Amino acid sequence: MPALIDLRRRIKSVRNTQQITQAMKTVSTAKFKKSQRAVLEARPHWHNSPDLLSEVVSWAEREVHPLIMDREEKKIEGLVITPDKGLCGAFNTNLLEKALSFFEKKAQRSQVNLVLIGKKAFSFFRKHPFPVDRAYSEQVQDLTLEDLKELAQFLMRHYVFNRTDAVYVAYNEFKSILSPRVTVTRLLPLSPPEGEAHEVLPPDWEPEAGSILNSLLPFYIESQIRHFYFESQVSEHAARMMAMDNATKNAEDLISDLTLVLNKIRQASITNELLEIMTAVEALAGK
Repeated sequence: MPALIDLRRRIKSVRNTQQITQAMKTVSTAKFKKSQRAVLEARPHWHNSPDLLSEVVSWAEREVHPLIMDREEKKIEGLVITPDKGLCGAFNTNLLEKALSFFEKKAQRSQVNLVLIGKKAFSFFRKHPFPVDRAYSEQVQDLTLEDLKELAQFLMRHYVFNRTDAVYVAYNEFKSILSPRVTVTRLLPLSPPEGEAHEVLPPDWEPEAGSILNSLLPFYIESQIRHFYFESQVSEHAARMMAMDNATKNAEDLISDLTLVLNKIRQASITNELLEIMTAVEALAGK
């Protein structure tokens, strides 16, 4: 049996850990609420934009703008968005495993290059043979809108100059507090809406289609990059909040179990002392 002093030290250590996890849960909850509010306010625009732009693209000729020109996927650019930190359960593992599986399948027919956001993505993919064109591996939570805009322009330049034939993005989309949705989606090129084609009269472009698309498409790509980034941020805070909540509860259960063991040992020790005393008293009374 462990000594009482060892049990008391372990209980104290677990209690200190519980205080840390409780504090981290509080911080993550505050960050989650702030990020969730921003994401929910912008979601109607982010989620409706792809359908709207797909409809516009269906009216235009594919040769009107380079961002909607569909090419055979010989070269692919993959954008993977993860946080810098862990302590959020299987949040990073699930995303990275799905991203790796997806890009390995693509690599069977195409050359795959990566753009990595987050220290976790950088540490994971440095062990794999995919070339990395750009990496944001420090202070990802401090990326500004200008940084995201510059990243969007970098991806658009790659596509326009035929350095890549498609851009795919892997990120965690906030679905609920309990489980984010791991998502891999194609960002470029933009495609017409899926489904049956309908007989719709083409619009009269004013000004011409190229000028309109030249204004709409870069704005759309920048908006979607912000969408992916902020969805990943709020999903990270939610995952860490739940992980720290579970860790706090597990610490409380462990403290209860250790306290029970401690009380049993103390009770057994007291019982033994009483037996020794009673044995001594009976021995003295028998003389």
